[in-house]
Amino acid sequence: MPRVIAVANQKGGVGKTTTAVNLAASLAEAGERVLLVDCDPQGNATSSVGVRLKPNEASVYHFLMQDGTPPPVHRPLTPALEIDLLPSNATLAAAEWEFFTRPQPELLLQQRLAPLIENYSFVLLDAPPSLGFLTVNCLSAARSVLIPLQCEYFAMEGLSMLLETIRKIRLRFNPHLAIEGIVLTMFDRRNNLAHQVANEINSHLQFKVFKTFIPRNVRLSESPSYGLPAILYDQNCAGTKAYLALAQEILAQGAS
Repeated sequence: MPRVIAVANQKGGVGKTTTAVNLAASLAEAGERVLLVDCDPQGNATSSVGVRLKPNEASVYHFLMQDGTPPPVHRPLTPALEIDLLPSNATLAAAEWEFFTRPQPELLLQQRLAPLIENYSFVLLDAPPSLGFLTVNCLSAARSVLIPLQCEYFAMEGLSMLLETIRKIRLRFNPHLAIEGIVLTMFDRRNNLAHQVANEINSHLQFKVFKTFIPRNVRLSESPSYGLPAILYDQNCAGTKAYLALAQEILAQGAS
């Protein structure tokens, strides 16, 4: 069964899209067949793998809202990495309003993805930084949630809201939704506060915090501007190595 993972945190600037893109690349490097679904109208995951959609070009919006529309799958990184992409752009913002015209609008993404996901071992959903209908659709379609959490003072800000949303999704739409775990991002080993935040999160949260910390890394920040995940931009940088390690943790977690 494919592992459908929503990468979600309604707080912006925590490395959510960076995690979705680079985890997808790292899983593909490990030999997994990966589908990356950009569910954010900002389209940052789309541009991070080198796809630039024209305003009216088929996107996740058309896949969701137009019955019978074939999935607009792109394969931008082949043959280097076997990642398929369902791309997004600003057109998707209109879907937040149009969802209300559909029966069971919270399950639309789940229904559209159902015939597609059996072709993959991993499906990663890059959710927008909000708790609107697009994020609800991601959580309803996923089997688990990966939560990137920044190693800074306000790291826990908003986390309780996300956990409450996950609880409600379980009750109403997706009883099988699990928490894949928390991945700590933007970690600076030279910063005492980062260590304090990491220790507090590990001691207070009752679900998995991954051993791999994602560091602050210039090459990791630069790679999206070249339309490449870090592994294709600089395979030896600290960010690449961290995401490869995270992928191995996730693979081991699924095998246990």
